[in-house]
Amino acid sequence: MDAKQEMEWNEAQKIQLSVDLLVAAKRQLQFLAAVDRNRHLYDGPALERAIYRYNACWLPLLAKHSESKIFEGPLVVPLDCEWVWHCHRLHPVRYKSDCEEFYGRVLDNFGVVSTVEGVCGRKTEEIWNKLYPDEPYNADLLNIFPGDISERISRLEKYTKYDLISAAKRQSPFFYQVSRPHMKNDLFIKEAVARYRGFLYLIKRNKEEGRKRFCVPTYDIDLIWHSHQLHPVSYCKDLNEALGKVLEHDDTDSDRTKGKKLDIGFSGTTKQWEVTFGTRYWKAGAMYRGNAPSPITNNPLSSNTTCKKVVSSNEYPQEISLPDRKVMEVLLEFVGAKNLPEGQEGDIFVLFSKSQPDAFFGAKRRLIILSQSRQKQVASFQCEPTGELLFELASYSSSNLSIRKSTKTIASASFSIKDYFDPVSKLHVEKWFELVPSAGTVSSKPILLRVAISFSVPVLAPYKLKMTLSPPSSKNECLSNPPVRSQHANSWTHVTDENGNRIIRLQMRDLENAKNIGNPGKKVVGVMKSGEIRTLAEFIENGWSVLENLWFFHLPHKCTNDGHLFELTGAKTLKFFAGRKLDYEAGHHGKRGNEMDFLTAIEFSIEEPYGKAVALLDLTSKHVTAKEKWMVLPAIILAFIASNVMKKEEYEGVIANANSKDWKVNGVYEENGKKVLNGMGLSPDVCSEDVGISKKSGLSSGGCGSGCGSGCGNAVESAGCGGGCGIMIKSGGCGGCGAGCGGCGGGCGSIIRSGGCGGCGAGCGGCGGGCGSIIRSGGCGGCGAGCGGCGGGCGSIIRGGGCGGCGGGCGGCGGGCGNMIN
Repeated sequence: MDAKQEMEWNEAQKIQLSVDLLVAAKRQLQFLAAVDRNRHLYDGPALERAIYRYNACWLPLLAKHSESKIFEGPLVVPLDCEWVWHCHRLHPVRYKSDCEEFYGRVLDNFGVVSTVEGVCGRKTEEIWNKLYPDEPYNADLLNIFPGDISERISRLEKYTKYDLISAAKRQSPFFYQVSRPHMKNDLFIKEAVARYRGFLYLIKRNKEEGRKRFCVPTYDIDLIWHSHQLHPVSYCKDLNEALGKVLEHDDTDSDRTKGKKLDIGFSGTTKQWEVTFGTRYWKAGAMYRGNAPSPITNNPLSSNTTCKKVVSSNEYPQEISLPDRKVMEVLLEFVGAKNLPEGQEGDIFVLFSKSQPDAFFGAKRRLIILSQSRQKQVASFQCEPTGELLFELASYSSSNLSIRKSTKTIASASFSIKDYFDPVSKLHVEKWFELVPSAGTVSSKPILLRVAISFSVPVLAPYKLKMTLSPPSSKNECLSNPPVRSQHANSWTHVTDENGNRIIRLQMRDLENAKNIGNPGKKVVGVMKSGEIRTLAEFIENGWSVLENLWFFHLPHKCTNDGHLFELTGAKTLKFFAGRKLDYEAGHHGKRGNEMDFLTAIEFSIEEPYGKAVALLDLTSKHVTAKEKWMVLPAIILAFIASNVMKKEEYEGVIANANSKDWKVNGVYEENGKKVLNGMGLSPDVCSEDVGISKKSGLSSGGCGSGCGSGCGNAVESAGCGGGCGIMIKSGGCGGCGAGCGGCGGGCGSIIRSGGCGGCGAGCGGCGGGCGSIIRSGGCGGCGAGCGGCGGGCGSIIRGGGCGGCGGGCGGCGGGCGNMIN
């Protein structure tokens, strides 16, 4: 920033703003979070009803109160009306004209508080209900049916013609862009307010010089701009004084394609800012994040969802001691270079790295210099706020002996991140660094490199751990049936942090004195750092008790609409979904890969009714990522259980049917050389709803006669099915059939790699009347009532044989039986 640019910046900071925008920005973030917890207000009947209530009730009440106070104390605006009011005010010119047309003045927010601020609204409710007896203050907007709201609005004496439905749709994605933790930081907001003044100054200069330029804000500036507009009287006054007019806020264009209005506008704003003020326009933590990840569910958490025990995050037992670590976003640009050595040949660029590579940034990277290449390149990365950033000015050189280019270091410099953040007073640096020449570099003047760095406020980093199975002591151990781990006394799973430090050791063992001899159950033991051996989880009845009953891990007992695979209930409500979801979604986090390798833990609560991603389990690489410390140990235990107890083909079956309402899979473990079902402690209940087969489910099913019988769940690489069944994974096909075939007749659980069947009557190819699960069972020939594993009803069959023709029931069990092994 030269003297002229510094003068321009100082002039920009003289623009008067009559609102405390730091406080206003924090309130706006709080309000937007509340609306995001009530997403029915984004669209549909609830939004239409809110628009009616806004026009018919809120604006008249606000006008009456602003003219002559109805009562002492603040007016508390209902959340739905505030959302519509919010969207209306973000079109400041239209809001001003509407208010003046209907009420003769601009209706301000002075003396009005939001419901999210916790101020009692009893007095407002009393006045509201007296004025509008047919429209309750606290309206139920979740259970309303579409109606002709537009007709009701049109019958009002005063209502805005502004398209508030479209305005709400345009504003609904904004919260995702500004919902990151650092956005609420005082220092970040103060810098954003200063940048907002700079943004207004550019618009002022354009107006004075007759330039028509569409200025596009970064998201930190946009947050402050919105906060200013939410105070309409002050906004009109401030902008008239600064610009001579009320500045319009155009949010109608969202196309970010190169060459379109937004792209051209942002490029022009960037160039004008950097020429005028001599600093970079981009800012770490304030740039476009991309589209929001796909939602887990469109239905919020039910209000009757309760926890067995409420425990605050800092009260969780911390059996694992992990140091807190912080991470920040960094934007870096090399703007210019001076006094380069004479005769320097080759392309000049800068290699940058960290003196001490951390978990987020370790590799050396290359970036060109703007003044040399005339091309703008900005690096974006994450790192810990520790150590130093190293800059190496380098060039490519080649000799006549070889066409292969080699890198030659010319000079270098370093920037201490730790010293800069101890304490931090600003979140950006742009200055000339004097470089230290390398050996053999000769320069008559100091070599200078202009570096621009921007940081976001450091926040707590996620915890990342890796699970590794210790090698068995014998070469013959663990060689048979590799998908199911045989639990030996010397087979431990070691959990280490990113630096390879061992955190805990885990092992699966049989429960002592188990009551059910046929299914003895399991437990997970852990060896802590102190050497103490503790029981971390036990299989009881139909699930796992984790950390002495603090948590209970189980499959849902009934069909789920959201497609989750497992649940963890207790201190909090967590559901596990197949693949990477929300913040971990491919494209938003990490590289693309096989989604079947991952489980995402989603926390559901009153604060997060649509779910918050708290952990990611990679069952292939055995990596565990947890966002908060309280989730570290439960995530490790659950990843261990899932990867040790659940067979791979069964897990794939669950993934394939994750979005089905009708699924059930049993875990398998080895006991005395035999495979036993229900190792996961899953519910024996089978979904009762019948769901037809659809190709949309990614099916590759076989055929059976005329198709399916009365109804079934989903089939994956299987034949069809009859009366009603769970899922079939890679089962065989069948010939013609009556009521049901190709896996299940009357009704059964699931079939994994079962054989096929010939013609059949009531049910064939796995189970007749009703049974549990069939793993790699044989097929059957023609059959009567039920065949191919079980007749009337049975438990499960592991590697069962096939059968020929049969009557009432054949091929393993008749009236009813337990388990069949081999």
